Amino acid sequence: MSNDTQNIIRHWREAVPNDRLAHLIRDASRAFHRALQVRLAQHGVPFGHWTFLRILWESDGLTQKELSERAGVMEPTTFTAMKAMESLGYIVRKQIPTNKKNMYVHLSDKGRALKKLLVPLAEETNNVSIEGISPEHIKMTRMVLLAMIENLARDELLQDKAAPARRKAAAAEGQPKEKAEKAKSPDRKKPGKA
Repeated sequence: MSNDTQNIIRHWREAVPNDRLAHLIRDASRAFHRALQVRLAQHGVPFGHWTFLRILWESDGLTQKELSERAGVMEPTTFTAMKAMESLGYIVRKQIPTNKKNMYVHLSDKGRALKKLLVPLAEETNNVSIEGISPEHIKMTRMVLLAMIENLARDELLQDKAAPARRKAAAAEGQPKEKAEKAKSPDRKKPGKA
């Protein structure tokens, strides 16, 4: 067990056992990533390529932009990864004659073959993570995590809807008090409207 892992366990069991759930989930995610990263490295596959391979195994032929969106990373990160994966022979990037704007990413035979080698490593990581945990607790954990994701997705929508009003209020704070009050007023009439 690495020193980093020991520190995380000590943090949660001794230092602040009631710290925020977001921190606990982040640390669990880091532990998953480290465990899988070690396994992938034994086969010379960088962890950063794993996410893109997983997406392409399910949806081959996406654009680099679509890959970025699905992986939740910025386009320059995807571009760099695609160049490296292409040089390793995992993918082929193509433009179609009718659309020179987009670059489409396709798995090569080598990239497709990695699925049989790498997916069992991810499954092994998952199995290691649930050792000694009852099926009922695993089922409950899944339900709770999915509910949390749904709650946060709903909150994100509400935050997106509230963003224009917050921006308007923030802009009004920089104005003289009289103008700020008018800007905050919801029943304020627009110029030229009765």
